[in-house]
Amino acid sequence: MSKKVFTVAVLGCGGRGAESYGRLMYDRKEEYKIVALCDVNTAKLQTYGEQFCVDEAHRFSDEEVFFREKRADLLIIATLDRDHVRECVKALELGYDVLLEKPVSDKESECEELLAAQKKYGGKVLVCHVLRYAPAYRKVYDMIGSGTIGRLVEIQALEQVAYWHYAHSYTRGNWRNYKVAAPMILAKCCHDLDLLQWYAKSACDTVSSVGALTYFKPENAPEGAARRCTECKYERTCPYSAVKAYVDSWERSGCPENIWPINILTQDFPLTKEKIMKALETGNYGRCVFACDNDVVDHQHVSLTFKNGVNATLTMMAFTQDCGRLIRFFGTEGEIVLDEQKNVIEVGIFGKDRENIAISKLVEGGYGHGGGDTGLVNELYRVLTGEGDNPTSLAASVESHLMGIRAEESMQAGGARLKVHKN
Repeated sequence: MSKKVFTVAVLGCGGRGAESYGRLMYDRKEEYKIVALCDVNTAKLQTYGEQFCVDEAHRFSDEEVFFREKRADLLIIATLDRDHVRECVKALELGYDVLLEKPVSDKESECEELLAAQKKYGGKVLVCHVLRYAPAYRKVYDMIGSGTIGRLVEIQALEQVAYWHYAHSYTRGNWRNYKVAAPMILAKCCHDLDLLQWYAKSACDTVSSVGALTYFKPENAPEGAARRCTECKYERTCPYSAVKAYVDSWERSGCPENIWPINILTQDFPLTKEKIMKALETGNYGRCVFACDNDVVDHQHVSLTFKNGVNATLTMMAFTQDCGRLIRFFGTEGEIVLDEQKNVIEVGIFGKDRENIAISKLVEGGYGHGGGDTGLVNELYRVLTGEGDNPTSLAASVESHLMGIRAEESMQAGGARLKVHKN
C-alpha cells in the first residue's frame, strides 16, 4: 500500500523554508510534493522553482495573491519573525496544516490570538523547535527521564553564538533590528528556552534577565574606518572583515556553487568571487559591523525558576570563537555535560568513572541542527498522518515563548524578577 503524499507550499524561500525544510521534503517524494512557492525575492523564486520543479504559474511574489486560495495540504511559514502570526492565522483560515518557523511571536497577545485561531479552524501547527528532534538532545532528555543522574536540580546553558555568526545574522543580517525581528532572546535563543522547559518538565515560575548591546556601535569603530569592508584600510586585519568572512572562507571551502552563509548574499548561482564581491559592495552584508542599523543585544543572561523546583540559567554570548551550545545538567546522583563544540556528551555518575558519548555517532546521516531538521520532517509526516504526538505543537511552544517575553521585559526593567504567568 502506497504512502500518502502531502502537497507542500513554501512561504519564505530562504535558508530555512527552502534550503532546509524544502530540500528535505523534495528528496522525500514518497511523502511530500512541493507545489507552490511565495517570496518577495524573484531570484529565489526562480532558483528554487527550478530546483523543486514548481511550475511558474505557482510561484508567487505577492503574498496577497498567494493567499487568495489554498495551494497545498501543508504550508511552511519561514518568513521574517514579525510576519509569522499574521500569516499563520491566514493559513489556518484557509484550512492549511502549518510548519511554523520560530519564534512564533514576541507578543503574548499574538500567541493568544494564534491559539484562538487554531482552536477555531482546527489546523495542525508544528513549531520548528528542531533541537527537540536532534538525537544528542533527545539522548540527554531520555537519560534525565530515566533517572541516570537522580533528580534534576539545575541546568546551566551557554549559547555560544560566535563572533562571525553574530556579525552575519544579528549585525548585518535579517535579525539585527527590533523593527523587523524578535528580541535576541527569542530570535536566537527560543531553541534554548524551549529545551530548558522541556528538560525541566515543568511550567516556568519566574524569570529575571540582564543584557546589553555593548560593542557593535559606531563609537567603537577604528579611527578612519570605512562604512564598507571593501573600501576599508582595516579590511585585512579586522576580525569582522566581510571579505574574509565570505570571499576567503568560500575559497577555503573549495569554491562550492552554493554554501551557507555565502548563498544568503546573492541568488546569482553558481557563485563566483566576482558575484560575491559585488554583493559586498552593494548589499547589507558588506557593511562595517560598526556602521549598521542594528540594535539587538550582543550578550544576555537569564535566570529561571520552574514550578517543580528546578532552576536554570541561560547565557547568550556573541563574543565566542566558535558556535555551539554548552549545557550542564546537575542532578542529585550525577551530572551531564552536552558540549556541541567538543562533540561530546559527558556523563559523570557519582562514584563511577566518567563516560563520554560522541555526538557525531548519534547524528550519522542527519541533516542540519545536529540531525534535528531531519527529525522534525520525520515527525511532521507522522503528525500529518495522525500517528505523531506533535511534541512542538503550538500549545506546547507558547510556554517557552512566554519565558522569552518575560526575559525581555525583565531586561528592559533592569533585571527585575517577573512571574511568567501573571494570573
